[in-house]
Amino acid sequence: MARVLITTVPFGDKNDLPIRQLEANGIEYLINPLGRKLKEDELAGMVSDVEVLIAGTEPITAKVMANAPRLKLISRVGIGLDSVDLLAAEQRGIKVSYTPDAPAPAVAELTIGLMFSLMRSIHIANARMHQGEWQRYFGRRLADLTIGIVGAGRIGGRVLRQLAALGAGRLLVNDINPAACGLDDIATIEWVEKDVIYGASDIVSLHVPLTVQTKNMVRREDLRQMKPDAIIVNTARGGIINEDDLAEVLGLGHLAGAAVDVFCEEPYQGRLASIERCLLTSHMGSMSIDCRTRMEIEATEEAIRFLTEQPLEGLVPEVEYQVQREGL
Repeated sequence: MARVLITTVPFGDKNDLPIRQLEANGIEYLINPLGRKLKEDELAGMVSDVEVLIAGTEPITAKVMANAPRLKLISRVGIGLDSVDLLAAEQRGIKVSYTPDAPAPAVAELTIGLMFSLMRSIHIANARMHQGEWQRYFGRRLADLTIGIVGAGRIGGRVLRQLAALGAGRLLVNDINPAACGLDDIATIEWVEKDVIYGASDIVSLHVPLTVQTKNMVRREDLRQMKPDAIIVNTARGGIINEDDLAEVLGLGHLAGAAVDVFCEEPYQGRLASIERCLLTSHMGSMSIDCRTRMEIEATEEAIRFLTEQPLEGLVPEVEYQVQREGL
């Protein structure tokens, strides 16, 4: 029988269709027995007889692949590819696919929810109420703010459209390829450089992939350039904001707040957890029932297509390989 290792967790919790699909095709599978994100050595120890990985964000490195002589497909549940060594996979003839559209609606909505919580101090008021304190906080309204979006692809573009529909004020946008974003119909968008976004925005939201070019893209000097009462949101990838720099700047009293859903090391246990006005969530951007289910189904169907010798539909495009080549 074919062997599939499902490393992403949870899997099939809200909808067991992906599991039933594997079983209906007679495909032997194992779901991550540790129930958490795997470390490199842990994954390397599990893959010796695996043909397909239905993968999460654990590190799928050259070391892991060297321990997996039968591995022929990595089917990512999600969009990010920073955890997959695409070039090592290419050298070994391992195909890589992903589900880039499935998580976008959920991540976009969480992003806007985090913005509202920061704007109105909802998270702080809730914590104080649970401590027996009654305090009301002044906040700001969306229509009065300048919002800067860095990265206007699948998720950033959705955030922009929803903000425009909600009557947001000035919308500043930066992307490496504005013409490909398909946002010409939003009249309130201004395409600007990142420095303009940092200096002029009341809210900065990040929606770029983690690459060599974007790692630590937002550092101390960028955060200090922001308005003292600005807020910043990262639902993209851990490492795009330098976490230590963010903790330092917030600790100095600069910025009204920050919201972070993604971290360099997960589960996160760093300095930001001690800062009240830093709103932290546990990498749950895609964790709406519908989007998570769609991601799992799409990744599983790709695995089944491969194992039943059908054409693959979600292969990672060449441009993603080129990004990693440029980072060497």
